[in-house]
Amino acid sequence: MQFFKVKTVEETYTLIEEFVKAIKDTEEIPLEESLHRILAEDIIATENVPSFPRSTVDGYAVMAKETFGSSETMPGFLNVAGSVKMGEEVTTHLKSGEAVYIPTGGMVPPNSDSVIMIEHCEDLAGLLNTYKQVAPGENVIQIGEDVRIGDVLIENGTKLRPQELGAIAAIGKSKVTVYKQLTIGYLSSGDEIVPYETKDLQIGQVRDINALTITSLVNEWGAKAIYAGIVTDDYSEYQRVAKELFDKVDCLVLSGGSSVGAKDYTTKVIETLGQPGVFTHGISIKPGKPTILAMAKDKPVIGLPGHPASAMIIFSLFGEKIVKKLSGETSRNKLERVQVRLTKNIHSSMGRTDYIRVKLSEKDGEWWADPIIGKSGLISTLVQSDGIVEISAEYEGVRQGEFVPAILLR
Repeated sequence: MQFFKVKTVEETYTLIEEFVKAIKDTEEIPLEESLHRILAEDIIATENVPSFPRSTVDGYAVMAKETFGSSETMPGFLNVAGSVKMGEEVTTHLKSGEAVYIPTGGMVPPNSDSVIMIEHCEDLAGLLNTYKQVAPGENVIQIGEDVRIGDVLIENGTKLRPQELGAIAAIGKSKVTVYKQLTIGYLSSGDEIVPYETKDLQIGQVRDINALTITSLVNEWGAKAIYAGIVTDDYSEYQRVAKELFDKVDCLVLSGGSSVGAKDYTTKVIETLGQPGVFTHGISIKPGKPTILAMAKDKPVIGLPGHPASAMIIFSLFGEKIVKKLSGETSRNKLERVQVRLTKNIHSSMGRTDYIRVKLSEKDGEWWADPIIGKSGLISTLVQSDGIVEISAEYEGVRQGEFVPAILLR
């Protein structure tokens, strides 16, 4: 009996990086069908977003200088000269001393440079009382402030989330080039394994839980799973079914028979599929030590432990890494949900729960959240974000270095 040589987790990841290469086949598909696919091109902005200056609030378009000095006790006064209609171009210039009502998203008049929120003014029969001064550019998104012509909006290798689809739609692109969808084959082995639908188990039998957990993870990662059923501990049958499945898929996953017992055929079967063969047989991890990783004819082969908990943990740790490498994904790795430290102070209003978009990075074994500063209507801030941090209503803010919960954007 030949015992496996155990690799560390770090060594295993290094070997995956060395052996597994991305599949470069691509296809062009409609944007609406591209969710969770891996982008195979840089998306270059061909137009400015927005293409006209837009209001971010309901209020009145004004010349900022004409609100200077306005307060609750000493309001300013402007004449209401009309209103902006949604979806229509505005060509009329404001005159000195005038304001125009504007809804959120409306086009700001040519010589107006700011919008005063409706909460901070009052229209009294055409006379607008302004109770707060506004700065030039306040509550206005300028031409190209979100996306500018020539910008790389989204990079090759990005996994497309809903926010990426929205950003691509914003520049009028209806089709995207993506890498081919991976096909992952899964096969269970063992005399004791029976289909998970089995109602009445005989003594010693075990339902094939892995058939669901492993294929569900595959689907969750954006690949297509092919389940080939269960084979008994018969070497010839195991090798035949594994070879047939291997020829149909981009990556083969085998569950059961990865340890050192007399009837553990997985290593032998893998070695018949092609060179260079097994590069990891055993990882110093608990659970999941008897794990096999191999390459055969440029295809990864994964031998998982039969125990469902071990199989799912191992596949989550190493299978996802392999699938991402194969798929061409270069996006930042993301956690499920974490406590993170803030890189800078964030102000918040007491009595209101605030959600701040952040970019995550790891430093000295801790996750840090860098707030992404931008007006609330900017699509590009979503694309840049890994998650959002929550500042609850009882706080006036959070100081740099403090821990906050982060909800991750998948």
